[in-house]
Amino acid sequence: MQPVGYVHSLGFLDQARYFRHQFRRMGAEVTISKNRLREDAVNFVFGAHLGFPSEWTRRHACVFVQLEQLGHGGAKVSAEYLDLLRRNAVVDYDAANLASYAADPADVPLVPFLHAPYLRGEQSPALEDRPIDLLFFGSMNPRRRAFFERVEASGVRISTFDHAIYGAERDHYIRQAKAVLNCHFYETSRFEQARAFHCLSLGTPVISERTAQTQPPAAFEQAVFWLDAADPAAFFRERFATPAFFDEARSRLASFAQVDPIEAYADLLAFAAGFAQAHANTRPAEAWRPTRVNLGSGKDYKPGWLNIDILERAEPDLVLDLGQPVQLPLEAPTCRGGAVRLEPGQLDVVYANNVLEHVPDLPMLMTQVLALLKEGGRFQIEVPYEKALTAWQDPTHLRALNENSWLYYTDWFWYLGWFEHRFHIDKFEWLDLKLQPCAKEQAAFMKLDLRKIATTVRERTVARAMRPDFGGIEDDDDLDAASGPAEAPVAEPTPCRTA
Repeated sequence: MQPVGYVHSLGFLDQARYFRHQFRRMGAEVTISKNRLREDAVNFVFGAHLGFPSEWTRRHACVFVQLEQLGHGGAKVSAEYLDLLRRNAVVDYDAANLASYAADPADVPLVPFLHAPYLRGEQSPALEDRPIDLLFFGSMNPRRRAFFERVEASGVRISTFDHAIYGAERDHYIRQAKAVLNCHFYETSRFEQARAFHCLSLGTPVISERTAQTQPPAAFEQAVFWLDAADPAAFFRERFATPAFFDEARSRLASFAQVDPIEAYADLLAFAAGFAQAHANTRPAEAWRPTRVNLGSGKDYKPGWLNIDILERAEPDLVLDLGQPVQLPLEAPTCRGGAVRLEPGQLDVVYANNVLEHVPDLPMLMTQVLALLKEGGRFQIEVPYEKALTAWQDPTHLRALNENSWLYYTDWFWYLGWFEHRFHIDKFEWLDLKLQPCAKEQAAFMKLDLRKIATTVRERTVARAMRPDFGGIEDDDDLDAASGPAEAPVAEPTPCRTA
């Protein structure tokens, strides 16, 4: 799970790749995705504490991978996250977390993160030749800063990044370090095996703080260099970067590579298969009928919504062009193993963030959005303002828009063939380059809410007068043929009145 632009979610790639490796060893087909779930698979969810739509678990079989340090002195997670763990299947890495959410600890599989052989591919320099003495990566807080000051008192220099780096870009520097320093962020002091395994697998020694609360898995006892809590600087004064240190480090790395957690992951895969079978008996059988649609995907993917895009590479839920005629109701397979149904008047909200300036046939898209929305439903729009540099900065823009660009959808709706419904502007704002409300003179974008409303009697009368036809005329001859022609009643004439 990754909130929009939240770079630290990339830190879960290391653990996701490790799960993928272990499951593939046993013949499972595994993919990794961001914010997207499959209906035809078991979804192992990383980072759910950052936000997860709980209604997703009705249609998707989800096992939540719990990697936070929970309990007193640990991570401050939301009550919603803990409730999510209590009500769903979970896998954890540390038994000390279970008391925070598990009614029966035996129900929660525990798996370690150990040697990852797929990380040995790139040749690393010999430990003695590496240019970085001691590397640390991770979030900083007062506890860690105080610990680093104690270590640096020995004269060793700790190298850190000036901005967040993850994936292959970070791994390059890990391979250039004589060792990685590990320090606890929380007072719980649980060993950060989900970080240490990756460094050890890359062939870089790990030197770690250890307190009375630190209880690492057995595989790390001999693989990691542990610092004396009373005097962590002593290790760096006496042992670090000596020939004996390098020889011992190579021995520890080789020993770590021999430990295989295949049994724990085989048990987890069996657990997931059983859970998926039980979930299949309770999930809705009919196609998904969403109430919220996002016209866009890619980085703008909205979890819990139906994300529609015309480009398959944007990884939407449904590849569909509402700028082309679409016959409603529509039932179609999604891109992730499910089915979706769209009917007239179904949607509460349609959202389009910097989309309308790209659409070749905008009146067609607006017409179909109007049809899909229920009466009172909202079309939330953000577009560049025509007099700002943002209007034409994208080479795929087809039009520029201003405050009059909405008249045909609100006041002159009959030009589009609309009759019974139109849009009404509920809210209009000018936004600057930072997407903050501003005056028109500083505007880079327009943001507005259009609400679907029924046309009034007067508006429909005007529409009949302005359209090339009459807006639909009842067929007076469409009577029940079996009843025969009706005789007109005879009545006394009445005086003619004029208004």
